[in-house]
Amino acid sequence: MKNNLSNRINNLPVSATLAMAAKARELREQGKDIIGLSLGEPDFNTPEFVKEAAIQAINDNYNSYTPVDGYAELKDAVILKFKRDNNLEYTRDQIVVSTGAKQSIANVAMVLLNEGDECILPAPYWVSYAAIVQLAEGVPVEVRAGVEQNFKITPDQLRAAITPRTKMILFSSPNNPSGSVYSKNELEELAAVLKDHPQIVVVSDEIYEHINYGDGHASMASVNGMYDRTVTINGVSKAFAMTGWRVGYIGAPAWIARACNKMQGQITSGTNCIAQRAVITARCAIQLVPLVICPCI
Repeated sequence: MKNNLSNRINNLPVSATLAMAAKARELREQGKDIIGLSLGEPDFNTPEFVKEAAIQAINDNYNSYTPVDGYAELKDAVILKFKRDNNLEYTRDQIVVSTGAKQSIANVAMVLLNEGDECILPAPYWVSYAAIVQLAEGVPVEVRAGVEQNFKITPDQLRAAITPRTKMILFSSPNNPSGSVYSKNELEELAAVLKDHPQIVVVSDEIYEHINYGDGHASMASVNGMYDRTVTINGVSKAFAMTGWRVGYIGAPAWIARACNKMQGQITSGTNCIAQRAVITARCAIQLVPLVICPCI
């Protein structure tokens, strides 16, 4: 039969991260001693109290479809986390829980980008960013920052990259893959450029927030004037070693959160019920047992 696949899938690159991980598994099965540096897997296990919460959820017969945007109790736990860790105030209608932070990012790209809209990607960046933008029919615009800049773009570089078609900027801090962290002052300098371009939405991927050996974490949404135009991406994959549990979330302006809820309702619906119940326990308990969760905190 003739290849009748869509241009969308034919033009979509294979995830380089997952391809490298698959190759590493293949070599291990051949008996080779391989150190995999592709997937962002923490070097500790999911905390026992989180696993126990999942077991309890099973015993309590949590087995039904969940709300598309997450259990109310989990939203409340996420709201608590944002307030406690990032000094950000959100309400339930601003939170959407998804099947991993990758889906959270994809949701945002799908609801914001039209064909030909540009998304600035400070480079180096996680390989899936460009593919997600392309899948949403947007145009990835790389802005490269080398080692001499500690892999962080400057305000002048950002200003030069903005065009009338720029709709979004997507970046991670701490950065995947470089590990570089934007300071509060550096975010303020970038925000000063963005304030002249109110059409641009900032998507701040903070999934590595607690895998940070530097001077602490700053959120773009906490910068003066940026809260109403920033989507903060986070989850439990890294800080709680729950990569396979697949739970991510956003804090966003309500109009973006509503759109993501609508999009997700036609793709995956709600996130796994057992994982959500476990994350409620994890997110609410981090202030009590930080050393159990992440040795670097």
